[in-house]
Amino acid sequence: MSKKAWIGLSCLGCAVLLGLVAFAFPKDRTPTLKPIKLVTAYNHDAAAFSQGLVVHDGEMFEGTGQYGSSDLRKVEVQTGKVLENVPLAKEYFGEGITMLNGNIYQLTWRENVCIVYDQATLKATGTFRYTGEGWGLANDGKYLYLSDGTPTIRVIDPVKFNVVRQIRVHAGPRKVEKLNELEFVNGELLANVWYSDHIVRISPKTGEVLGWLDASQLYPAAQRPSREHVLNGIAFDQVTSKLYLTGKNWPHLFEVQLPE
Repeated sequence: MSKKAWIGLSCLGCAVLLGLVAFAFPKDRTPTLKPIKLVTAYNHDAAAFSQGLVVHDGEMFEGTGQYGSSDLRKVEVQTGKVLENVPLAKEYFGEGITMLNGNIYQLTWRENVCIVYDQATLKATGTFRYTGEGWGLANDGKYLYLSDGTPTIRVIDPVKFNVVRQIRVHAGPRKVEKLNELEFVNGELLANVWYSDHIVRISPKTGEVLGWLDASQLYPAAQRPSREHVLNGIAFDQVTSKLYLTGKNWPHLFEVQLPE
């Protein structure tokens, strides 16, 4: 075999090998980042360290954090006025909230306690315990979904309070960390990513990332007093299909529209 023929055969072999490698390890197929569209802005209590947000029948409820100032509150959407306020005990750092079957559930950060309230009266009716930290909370109409800052979301029975399954959130082979406030929107699970202006769209069945949403234009980081004033608060009104976003100590609540 001539030298030219040998070189040509070697090049062909390399090309085939590279093709097989590319097939076995495809390029990153992570969905592109899409900007959220601003509809309008409302006033929001800038002293509220927002940890969870819920809207039901036009009424907004917000859970706030920080030791000594955590609370559960009922808020008027259009003005930001606090209509009712239920302080948490000083040893609790309030976290995410959700509403299901006439109850409001509020997590605590490191205290391993979820407080259960009557939705109509905002009176605490009980508690349940969980392991690990509590960050975000949502529901699909049947189960509670709890995030703890890791790529794992726990699905919890709201009656027995046992974990029925776990969701590993991933974008291809990559795990998605720092999942915070959660909300179900049109069958998808939306999650704030801590220290980020991005919201990740998650399949609640598989944990696969379906897309990324960019909310950085709502309240630019350069305008915030500190890096702790992060995006953290997602509420979806099932009746009007309106979606609201806010953050920790943000002066505004934003009504937004998801990209098509």
